[in-house]
Amino acid sequence: MEDIAKIAFRTRYGHYGFTVIPSRLTNAAAAFMDLMNRVFRLYLDKIEVVFIDDILLYSRTKEEPAAHLRAVLQTLRKHKLYAKLSKCESWLSEVTFLGHMISREAIKLAYKKLRQS
Repeated sequence: MEDIAKIAFRTRYGHYGFTVIPSRLTNAAAAFMDLMNRVFRLYLDKIEVVFIDDILLYSRTKEEPAAHLRAVLQTLRKHKLYAKLSKCESWLSEVTFLGHMISREAIKLAYKKLRQS
């Protein structure tokens, strides 16, 4: 967030800065990944995995997910980051994440995500 000034620009109408990372910025994905790792460092590999803008929460018991979700949402709010509700899924017994089907029983390759060449 402190780097916003580095990509700000000035016109005769005023000084402007991005409120989101512009997609064509060379290091946008790496910068955002670094931000997410710093923001969620307390939770990484304990209750969540983060890859760029994907957050995967996991729990060992049926009681934990609500507390984990609350902690992550509070962290997002604290850092003025937002989750898009239409992209959120909760309380799933299996999920596809980064090309893998993850469930309590196993982690398998998600074949639907593979393409033939």
